Amino acid sequence: MRLYRPWYLMRCLYPGAVFRIKTPQKVLFLTFDDGPDPVSTPAILGILERYKVKAVFFCNGLKAEKYPDLIHQIKQNGHTTGNHSYSHSDGWVTSLKKYIEDVSRADECTSANLFRPPYGHLTPGQFRALRKKYRIVFWDVMPYDFDKSFGSGNVLRILKKKIRRGSIIVLHDNPDTKAEVILGYFIASAVKEGYEFNILA
Repeated sequence: MRLYRPWYLMRCLYPGAVFRIKTPQKVLFLTFDDGPDPVSTPAILGILERYKVKAVFFCNGLKAEKYPDLIHQIKQNGHTTGNHSYSHSDGWVTSLKKYIEDVSRADECTSANLFRPPYGHLTPGQFRALRKKYRIVFWDVMPYDFDKSFGSGNVLRILKKKIRRGSIIVLHDNPDTKAEVILGYFIASAVKEGYEFNILA
């Protein structure tokens, strides 16, 4: 399982990036990485429509070019798309020039305003270059839904335990993840606890 640094440590590395929204209200922000996908994206959109929840889909540029109808469907359903790079490059092992080119290549088919780095990996130079153009969005709740060995019950337990007012939650738009399985249960549980869902602008 790929382990991620705690968001409060990452915040020190990337000043000005968004990890959590400061608000007195019980509001949560759902985001999905790695799509679009012809299997998981329609399923996720169906669940979100059922619960009247809007989200941000941080899309892979290569997949967005392959499935433009899914990008259109995401937007038609009232959701926002964000840039998740073109080829899902790891910033820690990619040169500044190549990384910026890869992100920029995804602008046209994903977003030229919102960006989330794959794996949450950015060098200081990449961050400084990208923040001039993009609102860089990380997260404060990572439930490891992409890990097949983790179990849906563990994913749900993390979500229920870690959410706070203004939490930005990252799930994965991928048929190998548990997003489709746990999404409806999580939304219903959060609403029962008095939370509402909003969309990042």
